[in-house]
Amino acid sequence: MNLSYRLNSSPITYIYPFACHENERELCLMEQRALFGQVAEDAAYLVSPLRLPPNRSPFVQLRLDVLFAAPTLVELGELASRLELEGQTFKVRYLKSGRRQTYEGEREAERRIGARIHGIADMRAPNVTLGLLAREEDWVLGICRSAEPVWLAHKEKPNNYSTGLSTVVARALANIAVPQPEGQRAIDPCCGMGNVLIEALSMGIDIVGRDINPVAVRGARSNLRHFGYDDTDIVGIGDINELDGTYDAAIVDLPYNLCSVLLVEERRRMLDSVRRIAPRAVLVSTEPLERDFAEVGLVVMDHGTVSKGHFVRKVWVVSGFVSGVMSK
Repeated sequence: MNLSYRLNSSPITYIYPFACHENERELCLMEQRALFGQVAEDAAYLVSPLRLPPNRSPFVQLRLDVLFAAPTLVELGELASRLELEGQTFKVRYLKSGRRQTYEGEREAERRIGARIHGIADMRAPNVTLGLLAREEDWVLGICRSAEPVWLAHKEKPNNYSTGLSTVVARALANIAVPQPEGQRAIDPCCGMGNVLIEALSMGIDIVGRDINPVAVRGARSNLRHFGYDDTDIVGIGDINELDGTYDAAIVDLPYNLCSVLLVEERRRMLDSVRRIAPRAVLVSTEPLERDFAEVGLVVMDHGTVSKGHFVRKVWVVSGFVSGVMSK
């Protein structure tokens, strides 16, 4: 949508309010480091010059395209008076990610800014929603770009594993593995029912999936078709240790071994195969793998955990390259 009321230059700053459960906070921060190269440690929003689609991250609530910033609400109102909406309807929405106000204080701030804008106020179905954010040092007004939580629609699928990754976790892992999708090829060599594949494909990531279990492959193909993806070339039967070719990134949710113990030798063989097929990988396991990484030549670049009840998954970003040379 082309907005005729923009100023002479496009916004150069974007604010991303986010929210996550405390059990997913470490994963959220890992995703922020991958996507933005920084984290919001003490705030519920992240400021960046990067313009990402607001529905890219499952933790981002919206993207605020900053128009004005001022030390006080009065000064922000002066700047807001420059806006000419040319007959379009609008509303001002106080964003709770910044300084908290009373309910009355939030509504008063919205009214004071809205009164300075030349346009038609419409609180129910406006053409434009303007976000008002009170930071510690100033006030900000910008255009709200709402996030469409497409991952929620992916929760209901024909086939699922009880221990499968949630759509939120799967989407975050895809973002961590492939923060810049253009020109990148990825693989999920233990794809299971295809949760990671679906999230990655919905963000335009070029990815394929393989699994040694024919039942999982059939389930993944059915799930892909359910969401309108052509499964013909995306999913196939394959052993991670026998895969050919190389990819820019791999996302590997290792077997949980709830019923049997994966031998150390087999686990290290799988990790060595990961190192062989991709220089960058996101690995998920319920077991500590640091010694295994050192043994096969994988270097940990980032790490965190994500839990659901007492079930804790460890997540690592690893690289098989050291100073530009593949390690062994």
